[in-house]
Amino acid sequence: MSIRTILFDLDGTLIDTNELIRASFQHTFNHYNLTFTPEEILEFNGPPLIETFKRIDSKRADRMIATYREHNLSEHDNYVTAFPEVVETVMQLQEHHLKLGIVTTKMSPTVHMGLKLTGLDSFFSTIIALEDVTHAKPHPEPVLKAMLALNADPQTTLMVGDNYHDIESGKNAGIQTAGVAWSQKGKERLMEYNPTYMLEQMTDLLTIAGVKNAANRTI
Repeated sequence: MSIRTILFDLDGTLIDTNELIRASFQHTFNHYNLTFTPEEILEFNGPPLIETFKRIDSKRADRMIATYREHNLSEHDNYVTAFPEVVETVMQLQEHHLKLGIVTTKMSPTVHMGLKLTGLDSFFSTIIALEDVTHAKPHPEPVLKAMLALNADPQTTLMVGDNYHDIESGKNAGIQTAGVAWSQKGKERLMEYNPTYMLEQMTDLLTIAGVKNAANRTI
């Protein structure tokens, strides 16, 4: 059965927030006199902030999140762009009547900021943000909630993401998954989680969804 519903992670998948995230973590650590290597900071990219900061310092986690978010919001528009061919691909998917949704560990205000800034704000019929669920990815709850909102069939639904928790959340929800080769943590690492597909470029989704055939002709 062909794919009829596609759920996307946001950061690192559709929009390039990698440098913004790194800078926001570095700003926060500087503020609290903490030192982490670039490799360690990279590992903080993906999970919900509360999980990361509680592991670092449970007593100051809430204050650290506030510091992070203040910097992230104030600097957002200076960093964030869409990855290559994202806008064009999502537009074609919508034109071919696929159901599209966002499933993210971000809070709604910054989700909408990123979508508006990159011209992606008119394509998604549902957005499941961190505050919309009890359990974040890799738990299946966010994916299942998005599927319910879109009346999606598990057999024809795909979850696309750049981190292991995107792949695991999709698998836990019983749907197909796709990793993206532009994942900051590396394509090889993402392949360890055995996604159904690995996208070398965003336009690969057009073939997977049957919007274009192997000869690259629009169907």
